[in-house]
Amino acid sequence: MDQSFFEPFLIILLSAVIAINCLRYVQLPPILAYLSVGVIVGPYSFKFVEYSDTIHLLSELGVVFLLFMLGLEFSLPRMITMRKTVFGLGFLQVLSTSLLILLVAILLGLPLATAIVISGALALSSTAIVTRELIQASELNTGHGQISVGILLFQDLAAVFFLIIVPSLSGQQEIDGQTIFVMLLQGVALLLILLLFGRTLLPTLFNEAAKAHSDELFVMTALVAALTAAWLTYTAGLSMALGGFLAGMMLGESRYKHQLKADIRPFRDLLLGLFFVSVGMQLNLIALQENWFWIIVITISLLAFKTLTTTGLAFILHKDLKNAFRAGLSLSQGGEFGFALLTLAMSHQLVSLQLNSIITSTIILSMVCTPLLIKLGRKLSHYLTVKVHPSTPDPFTLTHTLQQETRELHNHVVICGYGRVGQVITRFLKPLNIPYVIIDSDPLRVRESAAAGERIYYGDAKRHDLMKSIGAERAKLIIVTFPDEKEALKTLLSLQHHLTHVPILVRTRDDSMLEALQQAGATEVIPEKLEGSLMLVSHVLTMLKIPAAEIRERIRQVRSERYQMLQGYYHGTRSSKVDKEGAANTILHPVFLSADSAACGHTIYSLTLERYQSSIQLIRRQQTSLQHPSPETILEAGDILIIQMPADQQEVLEAKLLSGG
Repeated sequence: MDQSFFEPFLIILLSAVIAINCLRYVQLPPILAYLSVGVIVGPYSFKFVEYSDTIHLLSELGVVFLLFMLGLEFSLPRMITMRKTVFGLGFLQVLSTSLLILLVAILLGLPLATAIVISGALALSSTAIVTRELIQASELNTGHGQISVGILLFQDLAAVFFLIIVPSLSGQQEIDGQTIFVMLLQGVALLLILLLFGRTLLPTLFNEAAKAHSDELFVMTALVAALTAAWLTYTAGLSMALGGFLAGMMLGESRYKHQLKADIRPFRDLLLGLFFVSVGMQLNLIALQENWFWIIVITISLLAFKTLTTTGLAFILHKDLKNAFRAGLSLSQGGEFGFALLTLAMSHQLVSLQLNSIITSTIILSMVCTPLLIKLGRKLSHYLTVKVHPSTPDPFTLTHTLQQETRELHNHVVICGYGRVGQVITRFLKPLNIPYVIIDSDPLRVRESAAAGERIYYGDAKRHDLMKSIGAERAKLIIVTFPDEKEALKTLLSLQHHLTHVPILVRTRDDSMLEALQQAGATEVIPEKLEGSLMLVSHVLTMLKIPAAEIRERIRQVRSERYQMLQGYYHGTRSSKVDKEGAANTILHPVFLSADSAACGHTIYSLTLERYQSSIQLIRRQQTSLQHPSPETILEAGDILIIQMPADQQEVLEAKLLSGG
């Protein structure tokens, strides 16, 4: 077996697992873990792994799959509606940024050819980092997400222009304007051909794959579609990532969209992680040490300059300072294209080795800063909009407008979150003529719902000024419908601080945070899964001819006991012992007491099971069952104890009951 790639790949994976877990505890994004792994194991530090063509190729495929999934979100009709952002704002951003960087480079005494290369390397941003961060934060369809993606798409097209002109700058190859025009025309023709044939061929291909009912065939078809499109654009002189995007865009309207996203995601995550590791491996620590002052100055200047330029242009065209500023921060870094351009320029002797090290280090440091800047942008953008430029038009969150539109509302219902649950609630309120107002943070959902006549506004329910402007203090009821229990808890704490007299109903998926929500002031907490179980039980009992009054009383009793009857389930071979947050699930587990068991002859109270967040729900004794036995019950040999416990306490409790450990 050839271990020339296997061992480095294993080192990278192991290091990434450790780094991601370490950074998770300090709530830093995984991208920083990948970048730091690249720096540590790379050729400029501990030299565990050498940068190779194989690593480079696999990392590029990660970007291809990322852009393929991005394309699934942007169908062709949607791209047509974004033409102003892509070809208008995108063109202006690339032109202004590259020209200003070019001017600064010339003023610093660099030759014109070198200045052009550097302007191209620094003007374009990182498609991989920005799109991944937007997807991770579910911000792809937000205002700043749309602006960022639109500009990035034009930057991918502009990259072709820079790659074409580099050979002519060295004087080794004459390329006139006509040649450049012909090459660009060939690229456009290829894109049109891909779109034309892809929209007819790919759906047919996936229809056949779906008919075969073979998961393997469907996944392989998806991989072939993405990689073939990437290969075609690459052979035409365009980027492979652009081909992946086009393939995804052609399938964005198909009914296989969500299945494709699920199938491609594992390949994307693994290979894209490798891409970020490869970026970190290129950080020359020696050059960083020798030229640290210039690298830091250029990095800070680049981040500030690109943020201001993109923000200004986006604000002029879109009249939305908040989204313009967030897009500016998102696109402030250098991009992966800069490495390719600098490598090409080095081969044509346009850039010195020292200058290449400085610019490469600058790009990498700016990429490292990006996840933190994007996270910071969420906080700064609100301050900028409210404090610095309060007159900035915001399509949905002008509080004085809300006060005017909702001032007549009294005893209304405030619905925080307009997803599936929120929409179901309004469908029942409307026929009863119960007034309501909705707050939601998804701009697309707000626009579409407002167009349908709903009284809905964009905003954050945790903002007191926003809730006050919609008359929350005059409301009869506030309903929090967020699927994220932690977000619901934050909202509840904010509401209770200012609205102690208004009843608040909170919807959750399960009962994992039931007590925390009740302690935070929720009047009612409705766990969806448990209420669904109660609804099923009521139907079962109704079909068994149990009187309706008795059914209602039993369900009322379960609710009054905070769903204790529904806690804990017998564990199966496929059951998970932890929930999605990593906390132990509550399970039911039987323990048989023999004559030698330490618990025999002791009362339940003396065992202090509450120390383990556990309790005995039932005792099977000979042919009888003791439901919820009293604390004074003495345990006997032959008893089977049905214990409700956290899954991670199973071995500890068994040892205590059986051997006294």
